[in-house]
Order: sequence, then structure tokens, then C-alpha cells
Amino acid sequence: MNLLATLPIELPGSMSTTRHGETAVLTLSRPEKRNALNTTMILGIETFFGALPEDIKVVVIHGQGDNFSAGLDLSELRETDVTQALAHSRLWHRVFEGIEFGRVPVIAVLHGAVLGGGLELAASCHLRVADETAYYGLPEAQRGIFVGGGGSVRLPRLMGTATMADMMLTGRVLDSQQGQAAGLSQYVVAKGAGLEKGLALAEKIAANAPLTNFAVIQALPRIATADPATGLLLEGLMAAVAQNDDEAKMRLLAFLEKRAAKVVPT
Repeated sequence: MNLLATLPIELPGSMSTTRHGETAVLTLSRPEKRNALNTTMILGIETFFGALPEDIKVVVIHGQGDNFSAGLDLSELRETDVTQALAHSRLWHRVFEGIEFGRVPVIAVLHGAVLGGGLELAASCHLRVADETAYYGLPEAQRGIFVGGGGSVRLPRLMGTATMADMMLTGRVLDSQQGQAAGLSQYVVAKGAGLEKGLALAEKIAANAPLTNFAVIQALPRIATADPATGLLLEGLMAAVAQNDDEAKMRLLAFLEKRAAKVVPT
């Protein structure tokens, strides 16, 4: 796989970034700690998304080594008071919300450990590709703590409150197939094939009309959580805006003139 260039974004040594056409790849590069997330890395993620070049249309996040991320670096909680712990959690909320409601779609490529805060990071992304080595856990209860990176909001939307409670109360770990069945990933691929699949999906997403991608990542989740009447109004407004975009008109004309490919099974 040929990653074309390093992006000119200054990041901590525990992270790196490259670009592949219109896709930026952000790599968690702390394999000796199973890519456990500390404050430096969380701020690095925020810096990365804030400095994305305008011509980048999709982001892929993955982990160096054998794991995506084993979650929060617990050494950061060793000597914190309530005020500091709240500020720490709110930092994660701010950064992960910047992913979920950012400028571009984000794909998480998962392998090995996807635990605690690592799973919360993955849940803030728009698509998740897991290879067959991925496994999911929420070990917070075993450590005497609670999720603090938005997991209690995002994960029940993916797998349901009961499944999340089961994982937290009993320490249950889901493998890649169980995780997909629970809704934690959209794709499961062979060991080592996750990044290739993620980049292939990113290429498809980058080819969409930008306003449609915007609608999917910005409007769709808000419509889904709105009351039905408000959701339908938002949908109508977004549909009207999208279909009157110049690029949409060009693409619709191409389809009507039979110059565009039809939808077929792949």
C-alpha cells in the first residue's frame, strides 16, 4: 500500500499522519502501550482535525502494532480530584464531538484491542472496519471507574443499553463477529486487511457530492434523535438544499441521460 506523503501537521510523537489521494490517515503510534490514549494524544487528535487541508475529503484512523487502542492511559487518573476528572472527561467530549460533527467523514480501522476509551474513539467515527483480530471490551467497572469519553451516549445507539451494561457489569468481551452482530462495526475483514478496506471505502466516500456527505454526517444523526415532526422537517430542508446544489443537478442529469452507472450488487 503506497501512502503518498506526510501531511504538514505538527503532531506528538505518539501519532503520525499520511495522505492517500483525498484521504488522510491518522495513526495512533504508541504500540508499546497498546496505543493507550493520554491527554497529549487527545489534544493531538484535535490538532489534526483542526488543521486538515481543504482538499482532504475523508479521514481514516487506525493503530500501529497489534492493537487499535486499549483505551485511556489509566496513569492519568492516579492523582486527580473531582474537578480535574470532570475537565478531563469534558476534553474528550469536545475532541470526539469534533470528529462526529466535523468537516469530513471518518472511518475507524479496528484490530486487536478496542477497549474502553479506544471503543469510545471508534464510536465517534462514522464507519468502523474491523479485522478478525478485533475484540471489544469496557473494563471500566473492573477498574472502579465509568466511561468518560462519550461512550454512554454513543455506544447505546450502536449496540443498545442492555449490551453495553452487560459488557460493563460482567466484563464480557466481544470478538470481531460478535461485535459486528452487536452493531459495533459495519465490516469485518481478514487479519491485516482493515486499512486496505478502509482506504477503499474512503475512496468511494470521497467521490460523493460534498454536500451529500455533509448531510449524512451533520444532519442524519440529528434527525435520528429528533422528535418525528422535527426530524421530517429537517429532512425536507436538507433534501431541498442538497438537490439544488450545482453538483447534484449535474449528477442527476448524468443519470437521466444514462451516463451514470446504475446501482448493482457488489
